Amino acid sequence: MRIRTVAVTAAVAVMLSLAASWSQGAAPPPLKQGDLVIFLGDSITAGALRPDGYITLIKGSIDAACKGMGIETIGAGVSGNKVPNLQARLEKDVLAKKPTIVFIYIGINDVWHWKKQPDGTSKGGTPIDQFEAGLREIIGKIKAAGARVILCTPSVIGEKVDGANERDKMLDEYSGISRKVARETGSELVDLRQAFVAYLKVNNKDNKDRGVLTGDSVHLNAAGNRFVAEEMLKALGVPFTAPPPPAEKK
Repeated sequence: MRIRTVAVTAAVAVMLSLAASWSQGAAPPPLKQGDLVIFLGDSITAGALRPDGYITLIKGSIDAACKGMGIETIGAGVSGNKVPNLQARLEKDVLAKKPTIVFIYIGINDVWHWKKQPDGTSKGGTPIDQFEAGLREIIGKIKAAGARVILCTPSVIGEKVDGANERDKMLDEYSGISRKVARETGSELVDLRQAFVAYLKVNNKDNKDRGVLTGDSVHLNAAGNRFVAEEMLKALGVPFTAPPPPAEKK
């Protein structure tokens, strides 16, 4: 009986040790030959395919770190999308392409699109229970297809610090749902909400509602795209490589 107790205690200790090492930033799984990384999201993701966009920056960093491995990236962002939209196009835009890794960066429009109606009700956003259920369905289908899921919390709707933006409370609630879903589905998490808030607290000295990481309080400027690229690359275990400066026109 004592031998069995000792064995069980040792096994529990090993599991706790592994869990602790992961939570303290253990190395993520390495990229593999021929990986296909899809970025699923809204207009922020659609814009990330520009030359200074975060998908472009991530692809450049992967190419620099993983030469000859044939790793490809695909942007699957559509302007205005919310979680129900991702559910509707998941098969066509993601699963049919057979990805090995999928980033899901969603939640801004699910919160931002809520509008007060003349009768006092609110419409346009995604109810929080549907947001959670939709994320679970999306993640379940991607995992069932054998791909690795990296879920991102929504970033900002306004850059003011200390909860001064109109949608901060609701955005924090939806971000909490994303964290919960990631934890309970065994998905990896890139906590962009937390990262943005911490960065802005230090770097938004004038408490502006835009201009630090976004151009319009939501969509990323060049600095915001680089910031997101750096955060996502941490999940891939790849260092950020700055792109070469554009060639001078003669």
